[in-house]
Amino acid sequence: MPRRENDPFAGFNFLVESGGLLRAGFSECTGLSSETDHIDYREGPEDITVRKLPGLRKQGNVTFKRGVAMGQDFFTWRKSVLDGSIDRRDISIILLDEKRTERVRYNLTAAWPVKWTGPEFKASANEIAVESLEVCHEGVTVA
Repeated sequence: MPRRENDPFAGFNFLVESGGLLRAGFSECTGLSSETDHIDYREGPEDITVRKLPGLRKQGNVTFKRGVAMGQDFFTWRKSVLDGSIDRRDISIILLDEKRTERVRYNLTAAWPVKWTGPEFKASANEIAVESLEVCHEGVTVA
């Protein structure tokens, strides 16, 4: 059945780029969010209604998961932070349609890794070894 114009895009069809270069295929990308705190405020002569004023903006940390393959770029990037050198990178999460055409691009600004999780090893399992990298960032835009 052909896709209709108002049909939503599938969440499994995405790519991740950094620096304009395709970095890797990922099995999962979670935590993409943005929120603004509110400040309750009331002036003396006002009635009992509390006004809501905008406060600090916060961006949710984004977690990327992928199967372990040759090359340890996730761990190397995380290790640079442990060594005291924050390597900030802009990252794009690109949502594709069924023809693998770019439809929506989520851009993370000045991202850097805050947590790396290695694969779980279990001799009795029949699963791919998966590692994850959690990054914080200073803002998200949608293009």
